[in-house]
Amino acid sequence: MTLARRLVGEGLGTALLLVAVVGSGIMAERLSGGNAAIALLANSIATGGALVALIVTFAPVSGAHFNPAVTVALAARGELNWADALLYVAVQFAAAILGVVAAHAMFGLSPLEWSQKARPGLGQIGAEFIATFGLLAIVLSCAASASRAVPYAVAAYITGAYWFTSSTSFANPAVTVARTFTNTFTGIGQSDVPGFLLAQGAAVVVAVPIFAWIFRERSKGSG
Repeated sequence: MTLARRLVGEGLGTALLLVAVVGSGIMAERLSGGNAAIALLANSIATGGALVALIVTFAPVSGAHFNPAVTVALAARGELNWADALLYVAVQFAAAILGVVAAHAMFGLSPLEWSQKARPGLGQIGAEFIATFGLLAIVLSCAASASRAVPYAVAAYITGAYWFTSSTSFANPAVTVARTFTNTFTGIGQSDVPGFLLAQGAAVVVAVPIFAWIFRERSKGSG
C-alpha cells in the first residue's frame, strides 16, 4: 500500500468510527427516554460492533489504528516510521472531527457544537489512563504475537471499558478532541480535555516499555 492509500484508509476508518460513536450516542439519547444506563448500553454495543467491522475492513490498508496513542506506540516499537506516524496522527485528528460533522448532519444538528458536558475530576483522568493502558496492552500484545484476534479483542475491551471506567473509556486523543465538538450524549467539555489527553499520553509512556520488556523476555524464553 502506498502512503497516500494508507492515509486515506486511516482517515475513512477514523471518520466512520466517530460517526458510530457520536451517531449511536445521539440515537440512544433520543430513544432511551432519559434512562442513561440504556443509552450507554446502546452506545457501547454500537461502538463495539462498528469497531470490529472497521478494523477488519481497514487493517489490510492502514493497519486500522484510528488512534494517535496506538500509532505512537507502534512507532515506538519500530513498526511504523516516525514521519508516517506524524501524518497518521494529523489525519486521525482531522478525520475524527469530520466524523462528528457527518453524525450531526444525519441527525439534523449544527455541523459543530461546543460540548457543555462536564467530565471532571481525578477519578475520570485516572480512568482514562487505565482505559488507554488496557487498550495498548491488547494492541501491543496482539502485534507481538501476530494475532488475528485484534478486531474482536479491541472491540470487546472498548465495549466493556465503557462500563468499568468512570470516563466511559475515550482511550483515544483524536476521539477526545473531536467529542468537544458535539453537545450530545458523547460530548466532553473543553476544560476537561487536557486531563484526558495527559492521562492517555502517560499510558503510552508506561505501556510501551512494559510490553517491550514482557515480549522481549518471552522471545528469549522461547529461543
